[in-house]
Amino acid sequence: MGALLLGLTGCATTPADRVKVPRAVIGESRAEKNQTGLSDLAIQAIGLVGVPYKWGGNTPAGGFDCSGLVVYVAYRAKGLKLPRTVVEMSRFGQEVDVDQRLPGDLIFFNTTGHPFSHVGIYVGKNRFVHAPTEGGTVRVESLLSSYWAPRLTMIRRLPTGPL
Repeated sequence: MGALLLGLTGCATTPADRVKVPRAVIGESRAEKNQTGLSDLAIQAIGLVGVPYKWGGNTPAGGFDCSGLVVYVAYRAKGLKLPRTVVEMSRFGQEVDVDQRLPGDLIFFNTTGHPFSHVGIYVGKNRFVHAPTEGGTVRVESLLSSYWAPRLTMIRRLPTGPL
């Protein structure tokens, strides 16, 4: 039960201890420069911009928290059934280097003093979609911002088809 609460409460973006990122996020990734178009995950995520934040939420009608948004988008775009918490998601798929990130990859952050306390979906050009915190809406933000860049902890690529 404690792990479930930790995963669900991890979507709030509050001041926190920072985890050192192995490499800085600067410019487009090498992999992204060779890709054309957006992934289905990125397209689905962008389509949900403006939906209200709701703790524990996992639908456009009811609102989203960060992990609920990712679960919803992964299922709609790829038929993937992801774990519901950020911590469990951090073990799903394959970890990729920051310079190999592609639209559709999951972006993990430390926003509460825990390495995997927030998640979003990378949509290209150093931007990601996420459900930030109570009172906010699903939005696009820059990985290069002074808030997000030092909090980036990991990037993971999801499998290509349903499991």
